[in-house]
Amino acid sequence: MKKLSHAEISENRATLETLPDVKKLPVVVILNSIRSSYNVGSIFRTSDGAMIEKLYLCGYTPHPPKKEVLKTALGSQDSVDWEFVEDPKFIVTELKEKGYTICALEQTDSNISYTEIKKTNLPLCLIVGNEISGVNQELIDLCDITIEIPQFGIKQSLNVAVAYGIAIFELRKIYDKN
Repeated sequence: MKKLSHAEISENRATLETLPDVKKLPVVVILNSIRSSYNVGSIFRTSDGAMIEKLYLCGYTPHPPKKEVLKTALGSQDSVDWEFVEDPKFIVTELKEKGYTICALEQTDSNISYTEIKKTNLPLCLIVGNEISGVNQELIDLCDITIEIPQFGIKQSLNVAVAYGIAIFELRKIYDKN
């Protein structure tokens, strides 16, 4: 077993030039009022890794060119299609009309485990909320489903960037399955 060099890893990766031709995961992500620039930057990197369709930064979510976002995004703000939109409700309504399943990553009285999503739920809009208050009820009311990552410890939730990473790569796995 030999660790791969950066050049070896990069050999089969997309570039900014080839990115438009890459088949993307049919998931649009809405970050609503995330507080931490570092969480946002981390979510950019994870979004690049999963090759999502688009990232919407909404409410008071920090966004590029804020230096703390750029520090953790490490250039992925250039490879992820993103847009700042103040009010996410318009995006949700538009995506719903286009046939997207609207899904919040949130603990509700009728959620399902993140592992129970089906390929038939794609294309999907994943709404991720604030680190403390989560996804607000107004957005939950627009959702078709809500998903949760089961917790087994004392704390009730994971860091938002960590939870997003778990959920988005589960969606990637579902999408890539034959």
